[in-house]
Amino acid sequence: MATTMHACPECEGQLRSDDCETVCQQCGLVVDEHAIDPGPEWRSFADEETNPERTGAPLTRSRHDRGLSTEIGHTNRLTGRKRRRVARMRRQHKRTQIRSKVERNRVYAFTEIRRLVGALDLPEHIREQSCVLFESAQDADLLQGRSIEGFAAAAVYATCRAQTVSRTCEEVTEAAKATRAELDAAYDAMNRNLGLPTGPIHPREYLARFASKLDLPQAVEMRAQELAGECRERGLDTGRDPSGVAAACLYTAAQEREYALTQQAVADVADVAPVTVRSTYYDLRE
Repeated sequence: MATTMHACPECEGQLRSDDCETVCQQCGLVVDEHAIDPGPEWRSFADEETNPERTGAPLTRSRHDRGLSTEIGHTNRLTGRKRRRVARMRRQHKRTQIRSKVERNRVYAFTEIRRLVGALDLPEHIREQSCVLFESAQDADLLQGRSIEGFAAAAVYATCRAQTVSRTCEEVTEAAKATRAELDAAYDAMNRNLGLPTGPIHPREYLARFASKLDLPQAVEMRAQELAGECRERGLDTGRDPSGVAAACLYTAAQEREYALTQQAVADVADVAPVTVRSTYYDLRE
């Protein structure tokens, strides 16, 4: 076992350590050398001041090859026969990256998931876990006879539910290429065969986004947060759409604070019917 020395073994002098060796300041004895440098690896490229590391991009689950493949780039320096040869090499290189129909479907689905995550303004970990979920569904042979776009949208929606990220099924369907029927079929298949760890989302998760769209004051939003907690304690959100419960909490808080807000306006933001807001509002008033 290596031990850390604090004094020179020859003259008891003070030691000085740099990147790779330890030297005595009195007699110059090299006490230790070839130490492991835990710092970044440096490079002498043009962007060394802004990006000094040369270790490459990290691995990602949102690409079928984990981001390890390379690309033959484009340049204007080549002319004539050499340019045509490089173009043929680039075409053959792209063909060899996808070796089967399974990988081709995975590439298409991962591209759709990345686009959908960007359109919904979701964090990066949702994108990674959605791709992992789609890959699990593909390994379980759940895609047979079903839509790839539907499974991509269902993977994003299921991941949002598992991570308690407030995105409704209507919002995912609106941004996705799949229809609502395709999303429901894919989600039911994954939930039945993979056992998704999804549960009801707390209505509190929708309040900040809905309040921002309605331009409500902070006092109304804070009161709605308290009402959402009361709904969960009293069981008023059981069997109800959490977005509709959140809309009812905002409407109730606005009425208590005497802020002008109609049931139709808050229902449009939550994408529910006004009667849904009204029924929960009556229960809250009781």
